[in-house]
Amino acid sequence: MPVSSQHKVYLPAQARDNQYLLAEFVLTDELLAAFPANDAAKPYEHFYQQLAQQFFELADAAQLHNVHVIANGKTPVVRFHQEAYVLQTAEQILFFYNPTYHEAQHSFYDGSVRARKISLLFLATEQPLRSNAAKFHQQVTTVLQQLLTKLNATALKVKIRDHQHLTYDLFGKAKGSKESYGYKLRSIDARYKARQCELPAHSALTYVIVNLPLSRRVKEQVKLDLQSSNPYLPLYQKVSDSFVSACQPEQLKHLAVLANGLLPLVRNSQFDKSSHGQELQMIGFDPSATTGQLISDLQGEKLVEMMQLVIFATPDDQTDMGYGRFMNQVETALRRFAKALNLQPERDDLTVRFHQHISYHS
Repeated sequence: MPVSSQHKVYLPAQARDNQYLLAEFVLTDELLAAFPANDAAKPYEHFYQQLAQQFFELADAAQLHNVHVIANGKTPVVRFHQEAYVLQTAEQILFFYNPTYHEAQHSFYDGSVRARKISLLFLATEQPLRSNAAKFHQQVTTVLQQLLTKLNATALKVKIRDHQHLTYDLFGKAKGSKESYGYKLRSIDARYKARQCELPAHSALTYVIVNLPLSRRVKEQVKLDLQSSNPYLPLYQKVSDSFVSACQPEQLKHLAVLANGLLPLVRNSQFDKSSHGQELQMIGFDPSATTGQLISDLQGEKLVEMMQLVIFATPDDQTDMGYGRFMNQVETALRRFAKALNLQPERDDLTVRFHQHISYHS
């Protein structure tokens, strides 16, 4: 096999692509002072309105047509969907959209409450997303610079996160999706440099999150004692053991197994500590941990609809070609795992989401 082929992974042509940038900055007294309150009951309403108006105008001029202002402390979660939805929970704002068709502008705030920070969300819409990712990043940073200038806040520290992910069903071919496309999965930095987009010093993360629905067939593989205080722990432990065992031959050592009903947010533990709320769980991996890590949160007292499995890429998993070899190892491990659980490709879903993420302060 040619060396270049070893570094390509062939994913279903129907793999769903997303990219979004999130820019965050602290809401300071100086910013608020520039937009005096005109409503005593809602002292921050005027600021939020003016910020959104100026932001949307600049975004329109830059042909960025799916942008949002978030000033309620909630975490945005972005997913591909054929229909556009924006749903809010206590801790999240979920954006479902198809980049090819959907455009939107929304503001999320309470004019009577002062937000700790302002978050500006930019959803990519220009296809093909991966080829246009560098251009989109440059458009976003230009709009941010223009907005800070308008706000007379160019000295403000802004944290920028660029998220990109590919999502597909591991069993897509068995369900009739025969076409595939070869990806080298180069790092964001390498792709941007090739398009004359130089990034400042930044941190980068690459990882895979796998969603395993706990179907009746999977649950029936383990005899459960429903009178136990942790009746579902044996089921979760079987899945965990099968997953870890499947990853070992591929030298995939930075893993997480979650059965708690929370949405995992993967971070670098050198900068962010693990934590969780009512809906979200931040899990931190140390890329320099050569012996590997296993993060496990199995809440055996309750039955979850879906378990989530995380495979974190270390610097050793990246080659000059990209992460294609890493993803081939991931797919090999997941097929071994699926066989151990007796999953049926024609009927079961095993959703794989390949994440690439960079962040920096401007």
